[in-house]
Amino acid sequence: MTFLPAPEILLAFTAACLLLILTPGPDMTFFLGQTLTAGRARGLAAMFGACLGLVMHSMLAAFGLSALLVASATAFTVIKVAGAFYLVWLGVQAIRHGSALTLKKGAGRTKSVAQVFLLGIGINLLNPKIVMFFLTFLPQFVSVADPHAPEKLLFFGLYFIVLSIPICGAMILMADRFTGAMRRSPRAMRIFDWMFAGVMGTFALRLLFARGN
Repeated sequence: MTFLPAPEILLAFTAACLLLILTPGPDMTFFLGQTLTAGRARGLAAMFGACLGLVMHSMLAAFGLSALLVASATAFTVIKVAGAFYLVWLGVQAIRHGSALTLKKGAGRTKSVAQVFLLGIGINLLNPKIVMFFLTFLPQFVSVADPHAPEKLLFFGLYFIVLSIPICGAMILMADRFTGAMRRSPRAMRIFDWMFAGVMGTFALRLLFARGN
């Protein structure tokens, strides 16, 4: 199947995805916050809304970004340089500020499941971490000269969602334990932060030295 990447590329992409999924961000804060304050149904609604936002990003990357990169070497250069600096910034922020969540329980149930679902879509559509992931991270695993680049970009985007759902679902089902463990293990979180920074730095260098042809 032409859309399937080589095993070593898929393995590297999987490792990067797992780290990104486990890194707290607006989407994780939202679905765990909904779980703790309004129950698992709303937490799952938030998660599936966020996943639908990821599907939209996957489609844009597959049919928009691939065409742009093939058509314009300048666009490729601008995107890879901006993306590299953004990845370095993410790593620096992780070291400076850490990744611990600051979620609090509450009793309010002010939003319906449908409203939470729609908010989940919006959060990932506007989530800068996700935007830059799809804009700068996915193209590193696909050659712009590959005639099957659109299909492979779509595969990587959907594969990221497939990895996310069971992991995020488990976080929701164990929200109390998960957030409690994060609060109780500052040393482990710092190790995680440095791992995240190292991976982001590595991919930033890879992105800067990527060739556009």
